[in-house]
Order: sequence, then C-alpha cells, then structure tokens
Amino acid sequence: MAANPDFIYQPPMTPYLDIIYQDDDLVVVNKANGLLSVPGRLPEHQDCLQHRVQRVLPTATIVHRLDMATSGIILLALNKKAHVAISQQFEKRKTSKNYIARIYGHLKETQGSVDLPLICDWPNRPKQKVDFDSGKPSLTHFKVLAHESSSTLVELTPVTGRSHQLRVHMLALGHPILGDRLYAHAQALKASKRLQLHAQSLTIYHPMTNEVIEFYSPCPFA
Repeated sequence: MAANPDFIYQPPMTPYLDIIYQDDDLVVVNKANGLLSVPGRLPEHQDCLQHRVQRVLPTATIVHRLDMATSGIILLALNKKAHVAISQQFEKRKTSKNYIARIYGHLKETQGSVDLPLICDWPNRPKQKVDFDSGKPSLTHFKVLAHESSSTLVELTPVTGRSHQLRVHMLALGHPILGDRLYAHAQALKASKRLQLHAQSLTIYHPMTNEVIEFYSPCPFA
C-alpha cells in the first residue's frame, strides 16, 4: 500500500528550468519543489528535472537526487568522465551539502547530531524508518538558525545520503519538517503548503580541474 495514495503529480511550470551554473563538464540547477529529479514509472510521471535539462543539454545525466518535495541545488554531469568522477566523490563523502529546514516546535539543543540507522518501511513505501537491527548507518548534523513562534529554522548537514534521511531524522527528534506529506503530524502538515526543506549549498571538487567549487541557492522560505 502506498503511503500517499491520493497524490496527483502536478509539476511546477514556472520557472521551467533554473540553471545557475554550466561549463563543459557539469550543469547545476535549482530544482523547484514538486518536480521529480528523475522520471517515475507511470506515463504521467515522465516530466522531471533530468528530462527538462536533457531538452537543452542532451548528454546530461543525474549524479544525485533530491526528493520531489525538496527544492534546491542539484548537479548533472555532461560527459561520462565527469559523471564517474563526481559519483565517486559522493560515494567517498568528499562532497559537502547543507540544507535549510523549518521544523515543528522548538529544538532545545542549539546544535547536535542524529545518528540513527535507516531502512525502507516496506509496507508503507516510499517511507523510511529507524531500524537498529537492519538499518544502514545514517548521520545528520543540525544547527539552530532561529526560534520562531511555533517552529525552528535549522541548518542540516547530512554526512550520509540515505533516502528521506533529513525528514526521518527530524521526525525522530520529535520535530517533523513543516509540510511533510509523508512524515508530519496534522499540525505540522497544516502549517505549510510545501515541504520546508531546501538544498541550499553543494561543494565539490571540479571533475577536471580538481578545484573546490561551491554552488549556492538562497532558501525560498527562510
């Protein structure tokens, strides 16, 4: 049984494609909330970031993904050599990513880490869950940016890259991300029309020059 049976895919059309950096080897895009990174199985789920980029840059291939509901920085390679080099950086955790999220309630700690193993919650897929027996190691660092009336704005730095990691780790702290259709309770879901999670920055080594290069997209809800 799907966790979100009433979901209807309505990808945003404006902006259709927001390219923030491009060279001969890679292209970096600011993905809109509500747009799939890669195509889904169904015919109505074919519109996605990868296909939109490939209409302009046919050789582009996705190196990493963002959840459909998450906005922000996503990188695509423009040739095989660049794809392999950047993929290896992600696998060896040489990249650095920072996210901004607005979570329900007030975090007591100003900063800290969540170290909880995650696994697919198979009967409720695509949801993930904490599982100390079979879960894969998952680590997220967090830092409070601002306390608001009924929420907290936080910076999240994932060390690992598990599916839904940031969303499940915030839920595990008792502070689900606002607008999360999969994990938020009624009050947190009602508080925002969108998932308030944004991939604000990504730092990599350029696949050809090996220079450190950082990409940044300001948070639309912060």
